[in-house]
Amino acid sequence: MGDPIQLKDEGNKHFQAGDIDKAIECYTNALKECTDKKMQAVIYRNRCACYLKKESYSNAVSDASKAIDEDASDIKALYRRCQALEKLGKLDMAFKDVQRCATLEPKNKTFLETLRRLGAEIQAKLKTTFSTDSRVQNMFDILLDEEMDKEKKEKAANNLIVLSREDAGAERIFQNNGVALLLNMVETGKPEMILAAVRTLSGMCTGHKARAMAIVNMMGVDKICSIMALDNEEIALAACNLFQCINDSLTGGDTRDYGKEASLVLDASKDLKTILLALLEMISNKKVSGHGRDQALNLLTKNVPCREKEKDHSRTLFTIDHGLRKILKVCGQVAELPDQLPLTENTQLIASVLLNKLYDNLKCDPERANFREICDEYIKSKIDPNNMDKTLHAINTISGLLQGPFEVGNSLVGQQGVMEMMVALCGSERDVDQMVAVEALIHASTKMSRASFFITNGVSLLKDIYKKTKNEKIKIRALVGLCKLGSAGGDDYGLRQFAEGSTEKLAKQCRKWLCNPQIDSKTRKWAIEGLAYLTNDADVKDDFVEDELAMKAMFELAKSRDKTILYAVACTLVNCTNAYDKKEIIPELVQLAKFSKQHVPEQHPKDKKDFIEKRVKRLLKAGVISALAVMVKADSAILTDQTKEMLARVFLALTEDPKDRGTIVAHGGGKALIPLAHEGTEKGKGKASFALAKIAAVSNPEIAFPGERVYEVIRPLVSLLQTDKEGAENYEALRGLTNMAGLSEKLRIKLVKEKALPEIENHMFEENEKIRLAATECMCNLITCKEVQARYLQDGNDKLKLLVLLCGEDDEKLQIAAAGGLAMLTAAEKKLCTKVTRVTVQWLEILQRLCLHTNPSIQHRGLVVVYNMLNSDDFELAKKLIESEMLEILTVIAKAEDNPKRQDPIDVARTCLVKAMDLGLIKPFTSLS
Repeated sequence: MGDPIQLKDEGNKHFQAGDIDKAIECYTNALKECTDKKMQAVIYRNRCACYLKKESYSNAVSDASKAIDEDASDIKALYRRCQALEKLGKLDMAFKDVQRCATLEPKNKTFLETLRRLGAEIQAKLKTTFSTDSRVQNMFDILLDEEMDKEKKEKAANNLIVLSREDAGAERIFQNNGVALLLNMVETGKPEMILAAVRTLSGMCTGHKARAMAIVNMMGVDKICSIMALDNEEIALAACNLFQCINDSLTGGDTRDYGKEASLVLDASKDLKTILLALLEMISNKKVSGHGRDQALNLLTKNVPCREKEKDHSRTLFTIDHGLRKILKVCGQVAELPDQLPLTENTQLIASVLLNKLYDNLKCDPERANFREICDEYIKSKIDPNNMDKTLHAINTISGLLQGPFEVGNSLVGQQGVMEMMVALCGSERDVDQMVAVEALIHASTKMSRASFFITNGVSLLKDIYKKTKNEKIKIRALVGLCKLGSAGGDDYGLRQFAEGSTEKLAKQCRKWLCNPQIDSKTRKWAIEGLAYLTNDADVKDDFVEDELAMKAMFELAKSRDKTILYAVACTLVNCTNAYDKKEIIPELVQLAKFSKQHVPEQHPKDKKDFIEKRVKRLLKAGVISALAVMVKADSAILTDQTKEMLARVFLALTEDPKDRGTIVAHGGGKALIPLAHEGTEKGKGKASFALAKIAAVSNPEIAFPGERVYEVIRPLVSLLQTDKEGAENYEALRGLTNMAGLSEKLRIKLVKEKALPEIENHMFEENEKIRLAATECMCNLITCKEVQARYLQDGNDKLKLLVLLCGEDDEKLQIAAAGGLAMLTAAEKKLCTKVTRVTVQWLEILQRLCLHTNPSIQHRGLVVVYNMLNSDDFELAKKLIESEMLEILTVIAKAEDNPKRQDPIDVARTCLVKAMDLGLIKPFTSLS
């Protein structure tokens, strides 16, 4: 291996050079070779310093302790251990170490200062601990006192929740028998008490694995499930959040360094498996409320499928084996039949989303075949010619699969007898049979080929049902089936399925139902489903946006509790704004297609730009933004990535005209866009980020994104600076970031942390004049940041040279930005004044051009740079400036009469001459007596 002393010396060199990993490696190898105890102590002490740099504090304590074991008065090891212990929160032990250091070196100011600081912190902690303990006990006394007034109880409950969100507070509640007392609050059965208890428990479990495991074992998973099963939406949601906090802490949400105590924090896999099985049990349990079932499904959707980069999908396979039939059971429930599970409007859609995510998470064909087999067996077990209710359950389950993993549902529909059964049910005398069958037919006709089959065979059937039935619920579903078939050609004007005017008639009927408040919202939802299909036709789009009542009715439904409507509303809005991807039609290929008698897509005359702009204005006037803002806040399971992408597309279409962006901000559009830019498909996030950039470019960011939200906008905008993005995206993002960089130092630091600087610098080299100007203006606003100044001070790059050369460009706006940046840089860092003279030989010529410019803003900036150079403590540079033509330029400007329009450059020129006199480079003019 090598000589331990040589290895130690190599480690020291690496440490000095900042290569901490290499230093640790050398010290570790040296320890393997070294047998001298004293030398080992020195190496351990050095490696401890490395671990401090790496913030690996437990290892630092371990190494320092080994050095101290050899030499109890090793002052460096003692102080390093003190630093590590302080970072681990063990203040009393850190205090003892620094106390020993101060005893060994009583005059050392660092030791005395640390001793004083730690002493004060320990006293404050003790004081807080004692006061917190009494406060915690007092809160529980108030909450569990039957005679205490309601206002005091509410205040105590809120205080307890706030306290639990701080680690120290959560620990005090836990240590003061808090879990048992919180369970007593749950046992009261009062909703407000249960809610306060569950929210407090969530705070206690957040980011602390050991405490989360203890709480799970003290309460029991079944107890938390029983709370979530209550028929109270708020309590079910709070219990769901508690489960999520527990899951996050047990699966890596706890970043604490437990050191030697890590072995005491047990393996969490058993608890996680227990929770998973309990949730699967909940979804098919009749005693669980609809809200509780929704939250159980939401938890499974969020936590079971592994993320894209993760390879371990064992949770998915386990869930399919132990719970797929239970999820299918939820999908198959028919509310109109007796003895069904309690459901909300959203339950079955959430179940379909979960099925889709599980299927998408499978890695190979045998796993997918197993999934299909389980579904196939389940459907076959339910189809019974002698029991219509069971058969209806099977058809409804297929509907659920068609809304989730379509491929699986599609294969089941294609099996012999299934389609015939749907058609037969359409002719049944029972309303419920017809309703379930028509819904299944609608979901099954998604593919163009199948739609063609239905147009041939199913249109007459649906028309028959539509004409004969007196039940509005069935009538509207039959109409939606006709709508879907009528739109099978998409927006292709040449592929209309029905005769001219038929789609407008269907749409008119849908709008009529949509505006009828006497029809229940679940049925009116189907009217929007119909419009989602029919608005592929530009005539229907135009008629719809002309009908303000219909638009407002749709927006009101979008804000309702029934979130299954979101996808249909999003589809309708995408169609109305033409926000879908459109393939570019190349004239040469069109001619070729016509020659070979192939179908050529045709654009509807009303799908041209001016018609789209009119539709956007009408949607904004009708209140589309407030509806979108509510839709974005929907439950994550229902608001699928595809729906998010569609909403992002709509927002982008709405922000096209800069004049409309103020309206969008005023109705909360800026805030609503932020989550869409962070979550969803890559395309969706890109569209939302672009819309955010457009808003940030022309709005005051503090108004558009109030409070802390403004910091969440930085990353999406920075993502648009990448070279693979469109030029328009680069430009708008740079303008938005320029706005933000001008707001505060915190925002500038955030921009630097998000690695925006290299991208902005790249765009300063851009050939496109607009992008280059936007990048230079952005950099100008960032220059007050110390990290940015440090980059300009570094050698071996052309950053400063580029800025100087941009000052010499002909574009006045570009000159203002570049010269402003140079003026601020040379004022902040005197070394840069000298560096300017080295980066290009043209520096003096460019500076003179700035000072002679007719634009007072540019002239002012140039003169400020001259003053900074005179004031830079570089006498030779000052001398060179005054010996050049610059003295004549300064004199001419300074002698000019005061002029409000040009006063700034005149004042700076006079200040420059005064500075030159102070330096002894020129003498004041004196007249003879």
